Amino acid sequence: MKNAYKTKARELIISYLKENCDRRFTAREIFDYVTENAEGVNRTTIYRNLDRMCEQGDLTKFKEPNQDAWYFQYSSEHKHCNSHMHAQCSECGKIFHLENSFVDDFENRVRDAYGLDVNASKTIIIGVCDDCNKKG
Repeated sequence: MKNAYKTKARELIISYLKENCDRRFTAREIFDYVTENAEGVNRTTIYRNLDRMCEQGDLTKFKEPNQDAWYFQYSSEHKHCNSHMHAQCSECGKIFHLENSFVDDFENRVRDAYGLDVNASKTIIIGVCDDCNKKG
């Protein structure tokens, strides 16, 4: 995120992203966080920063079927988030990066069995993580 102004809003956005790097979030969630911690920040500022971060590869933006909102995921630590699948806990929202060889095997099996090429960057497997299973 070089060549960007160091504003209070931007610093708060980056702070929020780093605190939530293992889950997805909406622009509304980050807007709520920023406005709780700084005065005078508008939605346009948030969206402009989110768009710029997507362009720079620090955020991945996606829309799930049957959902009205766009979701964002901090990808600065995983610059190649568009090249692998993800799994997400339906309880806590935690995101797992599926980069192992079984993903390639899964994609090949789907292609062979159904003639369908899986789009890894848009594929999210939903389940319940070990931590949430232990709570329930």
